[in-house]
Amino acid sequence: MTDCDNIPDLLIPVNTAITQMLKTVSTQLKTETISITAALGRVLAQDVSSTINVPPANNSAMDGYALNYGDLQVATAHCLPISQRICAGEVGTTLAEGTAARIFTGAPIPPNADTVIMQEFCQQTSLTNGGYKQQVCIDARHAIIDANIRPAGEDIAKGDTILYRGQTLRPQDLGLAASIGLAEVSVFKRLKVAIFSTGDELREPNETLKSGQIYNSNRYTLRSMLESIGCELLDLGIVEDTLTATKAAMLEAVQQADMLMTSGGVSVGEEDHIRVALEELGQLNLWRINIKPGKPLAFGHIDETPFIGLPGNPVSVFATFCILARPYLQKLQGKTKCHTTTFDIPADFDLAKAASREEYFRVSLRENTQGTQVLQRYSHQGSGVLSSTTWADGLACIPVNTVVKKGDRLKFYPFSELFSC
Repeated sequence: MTDCDNIPDLLIPVNTAITQMLKTVSTQLKTETISITAALGRVLAQDVSSTINVPPANNSAMDGYALNYGDLQVATAHCLPISQRICAGEVGTTLAEGTAARIFTGAPIPPNADTVIMQEFCQQTSLTNGGYKQQVCIDARHAIIDANIRPAGEDIAKGDTILYRGQTLRPQDLGLAASIGLAEVSVFKRLKVAIFSTGDELREPNETLKSGQIYNSNRYTLRSMLESIGCELLDLGIVEDTLTATKAAMLEAVQQADMLMTSGGVSVGEEDHIRVALEELGQLNLWRINIKPGKPLAFGHIDETPFIGLPGNPVSVFATFCILARPYLQKLQGKTKCHTTTFDIPADFDLAKAASREEYFRVSLRENTQGTQVLQRYSHQGSGVLSSTTWADGLACIPVNTVVKKGDRLKFYPFSELFSC
């Protein structure tokens, strides 16, 4: 399960591999309509437009007093009788000329009012004439026409498109849907991914290891990464290291799932059967990527079902999923945003030797003595050192043939971006 020998002129550049994989994605995806209470993290299947204004009417942005600005200018001592009281959820009547309305945040502005004065700049007193019991006296320095009024449609106008096909629904998106009275949304059905591991040396965590055996960490890393980006799983466990068993597992997977992913068995060893099985059952579209760790990644199809074979080393599984498999899975789920958001962050290390492959270092985001965010590298970058991924905050890309000096900016892939819907 070791990476095969490096032959740079035969390796596919990382960006080329991603582009070629994305080009194969069909846009014919199945949809379903679900309640917005169940839609968090799902991918929207059609644009959402509003049939109403939000807010539906002009309303007060403050607790205070609604009035006609012209009335205030001619009022004695800037005092107006209070003719009505309007709470949120109530509708007032047309404001009587020369009066004010006590109004609360969110309440509709009554007809004939064009200004709201904050209650902090007003004083309410008793009134003994004119048929009104109370009056409000206003500090005219704070009276501005149209002040503190939220107009109808300020947030959303009727007909506006508020959510778009292909976006992953977040808490704020579902709140926005609710604000226009939408109870259900059309989403793409979850992508069902079948997985299995290869390697007769693999054992499950609850088993006792014998000499030469190791625990199957890849199964749990891969499961968790797929679940973190919204996929449904069909877990076929560990498959015997034979070509017959490998082909049987592949055929079972493609009959039940939308996609198949494996770990291990994609190199050139005598016990590596994945690539051979894929070529016999379907087609191999890509193999041997110019990436470190994780060069022997296989991509292809069995009939119409896509297949990604990840390498066997634990960090190779982790890195190739993040950089190569994730964008493909994003598009396969109907998402319009397929690439990970990255940041250019200064390196806090030197790298004197340039590599012939594009490298992905496990790095931690730290603040240096100048208060600048910098990237620290893990001391051991081996493809079997899974502990480096738990120490790290993300991956830093070292381009091909690049020497790194402390302070050079590197493309940083935060785990917070990689493992989220």
